[in-house]
Amino acid sequence: MPGYRQLSKNRDFTVLWIGDTVSELGSALSMFVFPLIAYALSGSALTAAVVEAAYLGGLCATLLPAGVLADRVDRKRIMLVSSATGCAAYTSLAVAGAVGALTLPHLVAVALVAGVAAGVFNPAQMSAIRSVVSTEDLPTALSQNQARQHVASLLGGPLGGALYAVTRWLPFAVDAVSYAVACVTVSRVRTDLSAPHRRSEPLRQQLTEGFRFMWARPFFRTLMTWASLTNLVTNAIFFVVVLRMVADGVPAAQIGLVSTAAGVGGILGAMLAPSLIHRMPTGRLTVLIGWMCCLPLVPLTVSASVWTACASTFFLLLLNPVGNAGISSYRMAVTPDHLQGRVGSTSQFVSMSIMPLAPLLGGWLLEHQGGTTAITVLVVASALLAVLLTASRSIRSVPRPSEWVVEEAAPPISAPVAA
Repeated sequence: MPGYRQLSKNRDFTVLWIGDTVSELGSALSMFVFPLIAYALSGSALTAAVVEAAYLGGLCATLLPAGVLADRVDRKRIMLVSSATGCAAYTSLAVAGAVGALTLPHLVAVALVAGVAAGVFNPAQMSAIRSVVSTEDLPTALSQNQARQHVASLLGGPLGGALYAVTRWLPFAVDAVSYAVACVTVSRVRTDLSAPHRRSEPLRQQLTEGFRFMWARPFFRTLMTWASLTNLVTNAIFFVVVLRMVADGVPAAQIGLVSTAAGVGGILGAMLAPSLIHRMPTGRLTVLIGWMCCLPLVPLTVSASVWTACASTFFLLLLNPVGNAGISSYRMAVTPDHLQGRVGSTSQFVSMSIMPLAPLLGGWLLEHQGGTTAITVLVVASALLAVLLTASRSIRSVPRPSEWVVEEAAPPISAPVAA
């Protein structure tokens, strides 16, 4: 079974991973302080939610056209432009904060631009990974990507809280530098990341081809529904948890411990991921992940303490990297190269399409129903979604990685594929 040591010899993947890790950490700082600053400026949980919703809205609105772009344009160029845009956006916030001119509309505007930049970057980055990593190394590579995200979660909260305590705008300045580092590392990739040459097609067909490819497979059909609703519910829960602690006057450094717990759980899960993905049937693994998105949240219905939130996030994230890496590896392994950008962006778009409503849903429930009722309702919803996965034969029947090729060789693909 391929491992991290073998993957470390892949120079281009290592270069991409280092740059993305630095950028991910910078983004974690900004996303941690966004609701804190918005709440400080407005005094309203719902208004604070608008900032995060702007970021998610920009991200989701861009994903589908970004997938088309990743299958048409040099992927290195896309990543460079996206990183430079993020650098400029966060620099503007740092400058505004330094001169005492930081405003809520400016926060919303930068959150929107940063979301757009991330939406353009992500499909190109995932397609680039497929270009620099072999199929057998995909589970390990995507597990390492999951580790990167959780390293950012581990350090983002405490570091963001510490920088915020020095001055409000400092996390944005650090994030701007992290985007600049990402530009440098992307520029050093040697592999040709240009998109496959294809004949001209109508834009509508290009936008929908990734969706048709996934809809032709029952596994992905069911998964798309589950992922979008689960992202809505779990993100709403944690928005309620964080804002309830903010409203109760919990210090930012203690709130950051929740991100730390998530990071520790995610890193441990990422370390376990390659072994579990190769040994366990992907379908059964997916069902297990469905229940692990529900059961660790139950204690939040009876306790509002920081330590309960830390324990819940730790166990929620423990197997999350395993599921993300396993499902993404399966998707990338069975997707033709000329569809990598669009299938990847479609998957992310569908899973995140209603996520911008999560902070709004959480903020509304918190203000009108109270924290305990809000979390109870959302946890029950997550349990019903786990039942959806468990009941699906198309989910349960997907085999382990060594059998993926055999499984996908026979069924015809109904989506049209250009020559």
